[in-house]
Amino acid sequence: MTAAEIVKQLKPLGKDSYKKVMLAHGAKEPVYGVSIAELKTFQKKIKKDHQLALALFSTGIYDAMYLAGLVADDKQMSKQELQGWAEKAGSQGISEYTVPWVAAESLHGREMALAWIESKKEGVASSGWATLSGLVAITDDAALDLGEVKRLLKRVQTTIHQQPNRVRAVMNGFVIAVGSYVQSLTPLALEVGEKIGPVSVDVGGTACKTPFAPEYIDKVRKRGTIGKKRKTNKC
Repeated sequence: MTAAEIVKQLKPLGKDSYKKVMLAHGAKEPVYGVSIAELKTFQKKIKKDHQLALALFSTGIYDAMYLAGLVADDKQMSKQELQGWAEKAGSQGISEYTVPWVAAESLHGREMALAWIESKKEGVASSGWATLSGLVAITDDAALDLGEVKRLLKRVQTTIHQQPNRVRAVMNGFVIAVGSYVQSLTPLALEVGEKIGPVSVDVGGTACKTPFAPEYIDKVRKRGTIGKKRKTNKC
């Protein structure tokens, strides 16, 4: 299937009710309102297709861009392609989920993330912090630069409340990710979370709530899953 053929099939699957939810959560037009369950049926058929993923993303259609992340062959993504995706993401769901999922599982995740968090563009910086969260979730602790992760936690502690809205949200998510997936740094993540305190994030007209990092990490501890890595960030 070509990207054009897939887009043609996606459009009638859209539902106005789901589209309204997506728009409320930061999606930008064009949005068809295709459910993730429907997108995953395409993922099962396509599996991985690098060129198709690039073509789907380039359509600028939210649903097709989300699908692009699901079918991307992450290891084939070049730095230039990842940069292009981060710059063109446009919507919150793409910049904070699709792009970081692919970047974290690519060969260039750490490098791109560290560059992106320096960006003055809210969406790009958000992709950077979300990619860092993805990396600690799927990477064995032995392969992580724990000194670097500690420095990033301290950076969050001292700068989070001065950051743009969505960057605050994903920085808070980074503290939670480190506390949940890097057992040796759980105490530091808890300490940082306490010093940060509640993080104020404008979630628009949604019922979403920004979690208090120490409380969230404590829930993970009570489940007995601190340090349990994920096989993939994609969902």
